[in-house]
Amino acid sequence: MQAVMCAIQREVDVYVAINRGRALSTAIGFDDIDRTRIEIVILELTRNLLAHAGGGTLLLEPASQDGRNGLTVEARDTGPGIPDIALAMRDGFSTAHTLGAGLPGVQRLMDDFSIESTVGAGTAVRATKWLPVRAQRERRRL
Repeated sequence: MQAVMCAIQREVDVYVAINRGRALSTAIGFDDIDRTRIEIVILELTRNLLAHAGGGTLLLEPASQDGRNGLTVEARDTGPGIPDIALAMRDGFSTAHTLGAGLPGVQRLMDDFSIESTVGAGTAVRATKWLPVRAQRERRRL
């Protein structure tokens, strides 16, 4: 499976990215529940790209580590950056007058999460969802 790079510049790009994420997560073997989690993460991160940075890129990449398979979602922008990451990760905090559930929600929905940001240079958010061991065993039997 190939990684997929999505340019996020307009609202329609959000839905293209979600569709590509759905196809890739299905091919990896995620069930409906985890596939929906991944789609929500893609939605949150791409909307953040548009709202806070005027756009950016989303990378959807199959992941493999220690015999596990999964999907990594990485959002990058060259926007204003986040001056206080700890504050941005608090539930309810928002600079865009939203519910402030985006980044903390992404962290809760995925298994691994990291964020790097430099004020004036941009932000990179990377989150990975691992295929449950049970699902990996079932895929190997097929």
